[in-house]
Amino acid sequence: MELVICDTPEEIASLAADRIEALIQAKPNAVLGTATGSSPLPLYDELARRCDEGRISFAGVTGFMLDEYVGLEEKHPERYANFMETNLRSRIDMPKGALQGPDALNVDPQAACREYEEKMAQAGYCDLQILGIGSDGHIGFNEPGGSLQSRTHLGVLTEQTRSDNARFFNDDIDAVPTHCITQGLYTIMQARQLLLIATGENKAKAIAQLIEGPISAAWPATIMQMHPEAVVFVDPAAASLLEHAGPEGWK
Repeated sequence: MELVICDTPEEIASLAADRIEALIQAKPNAVLGTATGSSPLPLYDELARRCDEGRISFAGVTGFMLDEYVGLEEKHPERYANFMETNLRSRIDMPKGALQGPDALNVDPQAACREYEEKMAQAGYCDLQILGIGSDGHIGFNEPGGSLQSRTHLGVLTEQTRSDNARFFNDDIDAVPTHCITQGLYTIMQARQLLLIATGENKAKAIAQLIEGPISAAWPATIMQMHPEAVVFVDPAAASLLEHAGPEGWK
């Protein structure tokens, strides 16, 4: 696993975009996995800028979202389908409908999980999966204590995750859904490349566990240590609890 420490979110965005640009240049019909939350937003800004400049085209790219809330109405602004449409898909030349997410409106969520996993398997899973990390070490919505071999599944959000996400719901934890559909850890690990972004002191403990801790279901992201092509981009605050990293990280 490669660790890269950058001074600013903008530097992270530029370096991460370089990797996505290289992938799409080599494979114009690449399959891209997308993440939500605040961490990847500078990256999406940079990808949109490069698309506007003609440096990169998403016309042949398809994508799969990591997860989706269960229990929000279709037009709710915090539905991740709407988040990704607003912050990425509509800003680049990716065709409408090319970025898919799990059908969390399905009255049978278990069927929705199976169908989404099958779609990703038929596409050969992702060439590159963008990831964030929760303060409790979750990736996607794979909360602590779950199976390290999980596939797309219906999940229950912890109080910590709901508290962390309350800022998107006017700081009202009761407005944050209690359930989600998420890619499992096995599913995420099928991607040929993993690219995780974390910024801020509140992510420091999770990053320390991810980089220097043992592989454990207590810190789900640690499964990334087993991936042959994983890169972690962090700022100094997120890297502040690491004991063995140099000022620029390590490979």
